[in-house]
Amino acid sequence: MYNILVCDDEKDIVSAVRIYLSSEGYTVYEAYNGMEALEVIRKEEIHLVLMDIMMPQMDGIEAMVKIREQSNVPVILLTAKSEDMDKVLGLTVGADDYVTKPFNPVELQARVKSQLRRYMQLGGGKLQTQDKLCIGGIELDDKSKEVTLDGEPVALTRTEYDILKLLMEHPGQVFSPNEIYTEVWKDISYGTENTVAVHIRHLREKIEYDPAQPRFLKVVWGRGYKIEDIK
Repeated sequence: MYNILVCDDEKDIVSAVRIYLSSEGYTVYEAYNGMEALEVIRKEEIHLVLMDIMMPQMDGIEAMVKIREQSNVPVILLTAKSEDMDKVLGLTVGADDYVTKPFNPVELQARVKSQLRRYMQLGGGKLQTQDKLCIGGIELDDKSKEVTLDGEPVALTRTEYDILKLLMEHPGQVFSPNEIYTEVWKDISYGTENTVAVHIRHLREKIEYDPAQPRFLKVVWGRGYKIEDIK
């Protein structure tokens, strides 16, 4: 089964999450700040991290940045309703999803299963080989997992890569936020429009010459997003 790290400075939350996940057969490791989380990741094979944002000694955002320096393990942020800007920042620096506290155990388990399924389908972050996709100056090579813009490499997170690949495989087709979430996260969406919007915005900042006036990644108001089929 899979190893999951739960990191939150509130021990009651860690204990509750451990009970939820252990009942599903997961092995649960515990940490109470970002420094402890990093130490667990260094010592153990972790397949998914549940990470609180506001913690002493090292918060979840700083820990998230350090995790991404060494691993593409899925990270789900555990956030309070008042932490909207931190959610955005967390997704920007590499988190894959977030769950707002107090959370529904069924939803939490569903999010965990979704991220683990994606991670393992990718072979622990390694996709199966496919052909190159090219639109305008953007080239996605799914064999080497590299994206370039006018020949210059573009560094994307796994989620950004998956979204870009989905849109480039269907140029001109409009995908709603829920459709993108279902296709990329491989799960039923739970009102995840903001999650998708954050990843789209960050992706646009990386692949557009002028993100304020996007040439490739377009919003179709009231419907969703698409990649323009630019020859």
